[in-house]
Amino acid sequence: MASKLTRSNRAGWAFALPAFTLLFLFIILPFFFAFWFSLTNQRLISPNPTEFVGLQNYENLLGVAIVTLKPDRDENNQIIRDRDGEISYPRVRTITRSPDFPQYKGMREWFRWQSGDEAKVVVAKDVVFMKALVNTMLFVLIIAPLQGGGALGLALLINQKLRGINAFRTIYFMPVVISIVVISLLWRFIYDGDDGLLNNIVSALTFGAFEPVDWLGNKDTALGSIIVMSAWQAMGFHMVIWLSGLQTIPATLYEVAAIEGSSRWQTFRYVTWPGLRNTAILVLIVITMQAFALFSQIDVMTKGGPLDSTQTLVFQAVQRGYGKQDISGGSVISVILFFIVLTISLIQRYLTREKR
Repeated sequence: MASKLTRSNRAGWAFALPAFTLLFLFIILPFFFAFWFSLTNQRLISPNPTEFVGLQNYENLLGVAIVTLKPDRDENNQIIRDRDGEISYPRVRTITRSPDFPQYKGMREWFRWQSGDEAKVVVAKDVVFMKALVNTMLFVLIIAPLQGGGALGLALLINQKLRGINAFRTIYFMPVVISIVVISLLWRFIYDGDDGLLNNIVSALTFGAFEPVDWLGNKDTALGSIIVMSAWQAMGFHMVIWLSGLQTIPATLYEVAAIEGSSRWQTFRYVTWPGLRNTAILVLIVITMQAFALFSQIDVMTKGGPLDSTQTLVFQAVQRGYGKQDISGGSVISVILFFIVLTISLIQRYLTREKR
């Protein structure tokens, strides 16, 4: 018996060795390289030797501070206002470029808010990275319920014994098998501000009262447009996962619910949803991981614009690492993204254990 188990283990390790080798060469080893590069000033092409800089790269990305601006006053100590009645404040650069405030050197304004007569200004050493971080987190928070809920709705619709239901399953799953680059190009034409399909449809439905919108050229609508497109594109994949979970729920539970006179909502709440608990956890984890890897849509549709409103962490890592040849900067973003995803994964695992 022992010899058989030994031979079985050897065969298993032999079959797993090629996959493990590829994982080590293309995932594990590059991560350690990225961590080391993040502690240096490594550039892709540079005549200067690489130097160890420690955590300086992390400080340059994550440095944030709050500056208080007091209103400008005239000779009579009265607050100066502009033509619109807004309070006039000194420029932020008078502080960030002043030798009297070395802690704010090189920082730029990120955003501000009013606090009485004073203005609170959040300054950052790398405003673009901060915008990318916020955009990525916002994308994850919106896409998870939107994509997961939409996919569950589709799964419930097609989980019926109807003639031709397989055709609908194929149609809903079709966007998943099409290249994301092709999908992005297609939706870029749909969102076109001059003669896009979306503007034409809405204009026709409103009998010309709707004014065309440049969906990808407006900083207020660009990220939302990409969220809608991304949710539509991957919804079919998660629909299949939900569908597999629905088909594992015993039919006898639905028969009992029907005998008891349960409504559709009661049946979903007390029979369907508890049976989909493990499936829901899987779908949430997969959507979260895919959302943090957002890159192709941004690269094809907006290039991070307009005004950095669609910057994401992965796009920034690629742009800095290869576009600007700043390997250390791209590595820092990659390491930060890794720890963000790891933290969220641990939180999700903790919450699922608590519910058990």
